[in-house]
Amino acid sequence: MAGRNHLYIPGPTNVPNEILNAMHVTMEDHRSPAFPKLLTPLLQDLKKIFRTETGQAFIFPATGTAGWEVALTNTLNPGDKVLIYRFGQFSHLWAEMAKRLGFDVEIHQETWGKGIPLDKLEARLKEDTQHEIKAVLATHNETATGVTSDIGGVRKAMNAANHPALLFVDGVSSIASLDFRMDEWGVDGAISGSQKGFMMPAGGAFLAFSQKALKATETSTYPRCFLDLKDQVNANKDGYTPYTPALPILYGLRKALDMLLEEGLENVYARHHRLAEGVRKAVAAWGLTICAQPGFESDTVTAIVVPADKDARDVIGTAFSRYDISLGAGLSELAGKAFRIGHVGDMNDVSMLGCIAGVEMAMLDNGFDIKPGSGVAAAIEYYRSTAQ
Repeated sequence: MAGRNHLYIPGPTNVPNEILNAMHVTMEDHRSPAFPKLLTPLLQDLKKIFRTETGQAFIFPATGTAGWEVALTNTLNPGDKVLIYRFGQFSHLWAEMAKRLGFDVEIHQETWGKGIPLDKLEARLKEDTQHEIKAVLATHNETATGVTSDIGGVRKAMNAANHPALLFVDGVSSIASLDFRMDEWGVDGAISGSQKGFMMPAGGAFLAFSQKALKATETSTYPRCFLDLKDQVNANKDGYTPYTPALPILYGLRKALDMLLEEGLENVYARHHRLAEGVRKAVAAWGLTICAQPGFESDTVTAIVVPADKDARDVIGTAFSRYDISLGAGLSELAGKAFRIGHVGDMNDVSMLGCIAGVEMAMLDNGFDIKPGSGVAAAIEYYRSTAQ
């Protein structure tokens, strides 16, 4: 097929040519006197993305999943109780990881399409008068359902309950794309990855920890080695890493940070919101619904629910095989019931219009009762009316 595959999944996302070029480097000595000139500014500029002045940033040659494990095993002790709300596949996987690592996991089920229920969280923490819950695990942006939770509200609920638990946030599909304020929201551990808002290939786990979380590492007895924060702290202070780093990831991150900071974080957030809103206008014009309930809509991914007599997997398959477009599949409870459009990272108006047109063709091919061009027209009008 002529042309190229068009990637509209919520990660990995499209990698800009500038970042690809920056990553195309020869290998070098990571113990040389010059290496700190690369690593130290990266760690400082990462703090700007997390929006923390008091926290400390870290880079692991791993993925966001490893970041979950870093947060848990470096600050807690075996058997500690953690609380998590499950409302999608990725909050489910984080809970399952905590179980497998031997923590006492208190899981509260929520409807897929909603986010963290702040009133319930506050009430539960007030009940925990003995402070048995040592950490709250909060999924900021649930990629499976296209749902964004209010992390600032989570902190307010914790403060209202006067609860000392650590607050760990999965920001893999939100940080560098959606508004995130580590210091203001009192986040103790923020977890992200290279393959979404940072517009890079997978392979980098980017994290930031508060001073409270770093102090907790001093009393944590959980066994760890490769993912030990103390090794990172000791090596990073001199501008080095505790083991061989992924050099192309570091050089790609340098370029990604330059691009994000040049655009300005507020502009990055606004761009993602605008692109997402165009997709939501298209979905409404098709007469379909999204998984996210009002107030929880994500600006990095939209999960579109198909009619009961249709299978979302047919849309995904047709889009890929006939039109060379990659869409996100419905996961777990949403398998066959929804498909996902990622609008995160290196995207613009025309990128999204191409996606919407391809999705329309795939749905029409599968007998969906939609008017040809309706979604495209709705998105065009919105993008034109809001263009600057």
